Amino acid sequence: KLEEAIRSLVEHGSQLGFTIIKALIVFLVGRLVINLLNKLVRKILSKRDIDPSVKTFVGSLVNVSLTILLIISVVGALGVQTTSFAALLASAGVAVGMALSGNLSNFAGGLIILLFKPYKVGDYIEAQGVGGTVKEVQMFHTVLGTVDNKVIYIPNGSLSSGVVTNFSNQTTRRVDWTFGVEYGSDYEKVKQVIESVLAKDSRILSEPAAPFIALTALADSSVNVVVRVWVNSSDYWGVYFDINKNIYATFNEVGIGFPFPQ
Repeated sequence: KLEEAIRSLVEHGSQLGFTIIKALIVFLVGRLVINLLNKLVRKILSKRDIDPSVKTFVGSLVNVSLTILLIISVVGALGVQTTSFAALLASAGVAVGMALSGNLSNFAGGLIILLFKPYKVGDYIEAQGVGGTVKEVQMFHTVLGTVDNKVIYIPNGSLSSGVVTNFSNQTTRRVDWTFGVEYGSDYEKVKQVIESVLAKDSRILSEPAAPFIALTALADSSVNVVVRVWVNSSDYWGVYFDINKNIYATFNEVGIGFPFPQ
């Protein structure tokens, strides 16, 4: 009986070892094939004139689908009936779907983003209280890169159903300033000085509208002058900061005073 038990143990052990080795080989070969297919998909997409957002989304979808097929193949190699395993997955699908309802909504949100294109890779957007440049549109998240080099992952579901401000969708933007000057200042002189400063900046456009200057408010401590100009979207911050600096320097040169709270 002892010999039979040892013989049976050896047979079952060798069979189990062979099964584990077979499953390991399936896993390693599967990972190799998945890597090759992912590279092939990326290569095909890169050669075609496809939106970068679609490329990253399709690449993520292909990788997840192939990984799921690999898991099923490894389970089958271990001797588990794939039909039973599929039935188990189907029965658990409802529970898993309810548990992952947020991720399913994020997946649907990603499809909506790719379909209606409220933004694309390379656009600067603000949403959910954060802002940054869109780096990728993945299956479940949109990846933003901030100006201080942070990486932010925002769920696609909230982006597809929430408010998104896209600063890169239009080629031009309007820059607004409000400059306060002292009571008693000559408004016409102030206006002429501002016009001269704006005229020296070649980045300021005459279309869709010429620069606008007006006295906007008689505030408690200052006379406020509003200034609005149109620039190319890429020049927005450069013009904003440069005009601030030039207005401050020019007002000091010509004797126009900046008020203090009274």
